[in-house]
Amino acid sequence: MKRLPLEGIRVADFTRIQAGPQAQAWMAHLGAEVIRIESHTAADTLRQMRGAAGEDRTLNRAPGFYAFSFGKKSCNLNLRHPRAVELAKGIIKTCDVVAENYAPGAMERLGLDYQSLRKIKPNLIMLSTSGLGQTGPDAGYAAYAATIHALSGFSSLTGYPGEERPPALMAMMWSDALTATTGAFALLAALHYRKRTGQGQHIDLSMNEATVDFLPEPFLDYTMNGRVRGFVGNRDEAAAPHGVYRCQGEDKWVAIAVSDDQEWQAFCRATGHSEWASDPRFADAYSRWHHQEELDVLVTQWTKKHIPQEVTEVLQRAGVAAAPSANIVDFLADPQLRARNFFMEVEQPPIGKGTAAVVPWKLGPKPDGVRKAGPNMGEHNHYVFHDILGLSEEEIEKLIKDQVIY
Repeated sequence: MKRLPLEGIRVADFTRIQAGPQAQAWMAHLGAEVIRIESHTAADTLRQMRGAAGEDRTLNRAPGFYAFSFGKKSCNLNLRHPRAVELAKGIIKTCDVVAENYAPGAMERLGLDYQSLRKIKPNLIMLSTSGLGQTGPDAGYAAYAATIHALSGFSSLTGYPGEERPPALMAMMWSDALTATTGAFALLAALHYRKRTGQGQHIDLSMNEATVDFLPEPFLDYTMNGRVRGFVGNRDEAAAPHGVYRCQGEDKWVAIAVSDDQEWQAFCRATGHSEWASDPRFADAYSRWHHQEELDVLVTQWTKKHIPQEVTEVLQRAGVAAAPSANIVDFLADPQLRARNFFMEVEQPPIGKGTAAVVPWKLGPKPDGVRKAGPNMGEHNHYVFHDILGLSEEEIEKLIKDQVIY
C-alpha cells in the first residue's frame, strides 16, 4: 500500500496504562499521528515501571510502556495549570480524535469534556474509556483489570470443576486488551461515520461492558435457563477430549480439542490406541463427554511420554487440533509466528534493541505494525508547540520555566 488507512488523521492521546494506550497504538500502526499528552507531575504508571534496582531510573526505560507506545509522539503539559489546558485545547483543535481514560468527571473539571471541546471542533470524535462508564450509579468507581474480571464474572468462571474456593484473581490483563480492541474498532467506525455524515460523536466505552461482551454463553444460560455456570476448567460444552494435558518435561503442557467422531477416530489412530475407539464409554461424542474424567486419564498417560511439540505434530498431521501451551519464550520461537513476520527488531532509545510484536492483521506483503520507536517523555515538545501551535522559542522557554510544559 502506498498510503496507510489512517494517514492524515491526528489523535490527542490522554490515556494511561493499557486499555487506552493500546487502542491508540492500533491507530498509530494504521497510520494516524498519535500525540501523547503527558506530564512529569503524573507520569503513566507503566512509565514508572522502569528497570531493576541500580539501573537508570528515568521515565524512559520502561519496556512495558513502549509496548503500547511505538509510533506515537509525546508532549508535556501540566494540566494542573490553566495555561496548559488552553494549550491542550489548541492541540485538540487540530485533531480528529481525542482519547482519554481518566476517572469519570476529570475531563469535565478540566474543561476538556466532549461538550466543551465540540465548541472548538464541531466534528470531533472523542473516546472516553472507564471501568464502568461515564454515567450510572457506579460510574464514579475506580477500576482496574482485576476489578473488572470480578465484576464481569470472568473470575467466577476461572477454576477447575469441583473446586471449592472463592473466584480466582486472573493475573493477565484480559479486560484491558479486550477494551483496547473494542475502543480501536469503535474509533474506526466513528471515523467511517464522520466521513459519510460530517458528524463527530462521543464514545462512552465501559471496560466492564467490553469484557462482558466476551461471555455470551454464561449470561444467556442464566437468562434463558436460570443456571449459574461454575468452574469448568478447560472443558467444552460438547467436545471431548478437550483440555490441556501434561507432557514430558517440567511444567510442559499441550492443548487438545477433538470436536467430532471423525476426529476421534483420527486421534485414536494417531496415538496408537485404536482400542479407545471401540470402547463403549467413548463410542460417540455424547458418551465421551459423560466419561471425560476417565478419558482425560488415558490421554494424559499418552501425552506424558512426549514433549508438547511431538504431540502437536502427530495430532495436527491427523487433522486434530493441538498446540503447545506456550510461554513468552515459546511464542518468540514459534515457527508460524516467525513465518508470518509477527515479530520485528526495534531500536528503542535509550533502552536499546529489542523484539516487538507487530499487529494482528496484514495490509500487504510487508510486515505491518512498528514503524518508529516509542517516544521519550516530551520528545516532541518542539514539534507540537512550535510547528503545530506556532509558539515562538521564547514563549516555549517561558512555559518550560513556569512548568506549564512539564
